[in-house]
Amino acid sequence: MPLEWIYGLVGGLIIGLAGALFLLGNGRIMGASGILGELVDGSAKETATEKVTFIAGLIVVPGIVALVMGGSETNLTPNLAVVIAGGLLVGIGTRLANGCTSGHGVCGISRLSPRGIIATLFYLLAGGITVLAFKHLWGFI
Repeated sequence: MPLEWIYGLVGGLIIGLAGALFLLGNGRIMGASGILGELVDGSAKETATEKVTFIAGLIVVPGIVALVMGGSETNLTPNLAVVIAGGLLVGIGTRLANGCTSGHGVCGISRLSPRGIIATLFYLLAGGITVLAFKHLWGFI
């Protein structure tokens, strides 16, 4: 089995475990966009420390793992405009779908939520169409 597949499997297991522990500990779905949104709009007053810690962990832990394991190659485009546009479009899509991959994809599908399953199908389809159009048809990325 290729090493990259093992990394993906272990990463998926860790994300699933984190989602289960978050649900058991807080009684809430581990949706990163919702957690970040509550920090941005100020509605997370009582739980702000917990939410900041969660978001910091999403940023710091992969950085530490990359340092320890020597990093990895990426296929990120050097075109900064494409990176910014992609980030903005993901943010808009997250707001329109009322959730992100961790909320709908990991936690929603594992709970057999029809809304989570449908949202996941749509954002995977949208991602595939975007790659087809922007990479293979127009050559932007």
